[in-house]
Amino acid sequence: MAKSKTPAKRARRAEANRLNNKAYKSRLKTAIKKYESALKEDSQEAARDNLLQVTSLIDKSVNKGILHKNTAARRKSALTKKFNSIGQ
Repeated sequence: MAKSKTPAKRARRAEANRLNNKAYKSRLKTAIKKYESALKEDSQEAARDNLLQVTSLIDKSVNKGILHKNTAARRKSALTKKFNSIGQ
C-alpha cells in the first residue's frame, strides 16, 4: 500500500474502478448469453429485443471506457450476423 495520502487514494479509486468495470463486463456477458439463448430458441422477436439491448450496453461500455471502440464494433457485427443468419 502507498505511504502518502495521494497515492493511497489513487490506489483506492483504481480498485473501485476495477470492480465497477468487472461488474459492467459481467452484465454485458450475461446479456450476450441471454441473446444467444434466444437465437437458439428461434424466437425472432425476443432475439431482436435482446440484440437491441446488447448493442446499447456495448455502446455504453465504449463511452465509459470499458471497451475499445473497435472491439465493440467487432462484437456488434458478429452478433448482428448471427441474427441475420436466422432470418434466412
